[in-house]
Amino acid sequence: MAASPATESFDALMARIHACQICARHLPHGCRPVLQAHPDARLLIVSQAPGRKVHETGIPFHDKSGEKLRAWLGIDDVTFYDPHHVAIVPMGFCYPGKGESGDLPPRPECAPLWHPQLMPRLVNVKLTLAIGGYAIRGMLGNRRKATLTETCEAWREYFDGGVLPLPHPSPRNTAWFQRHPWFEAETLPELKRRVRKLMRG
Repeated sequence: MAASPATESFDALMARIHACQICARHLPHGCRPVLQAHPDARLLIVSQAPGRKVHETGIPFHDKSGEKLRAWLGIDDVTFYDPHHVAIVPMGFCYPGKGESGDLPPRPECAPLWHPQLMPRLVNVKLTLAIGGYAIRGMLGNRRKATLTETCEAWREYFDGGVLPLPHPSPRNTAWFQRHPWFEAETLPELKRRVRKLMRG
């Protein structure tokens, strides 16, 4: 007899997630859920979906975007990949495949199925980073602004409530960063300060 959600161990929940096949017929490269989580984590990163390189390695943010993200946070690889410090829970756990202009969106089945089971178990999270449009929509809902840029510009409205909307650190967004110097000058120093405090705590 299967354990109820209330009594299921965290390891058992993670094992069910890693064995998920719900989107198998939609995924050209197969199912390989990529995430990391532990109830001790104080920082939660909600991203979009793994890219091809991450799908191949099974390591979240093991790419150029991850290098930039770790620089934004001011933490090293050891800290970033310690689930007792950092939880990484995408909107879609598996690589969705390529579209006409970049990767396809996260599969819509994933977050509604798994987030309600996983997120309440992350009881020590003090700061959630919502990275990219899909994550911002998922984490902020109707509280987001009309565009990603407007939402990120209004980051102070959300930061004290424990959520920080961020653009995706992909090299594809280099032009965005150049057009919006306030992000590096204002948002990133506060992000690093908060993360430094969390890692000490």
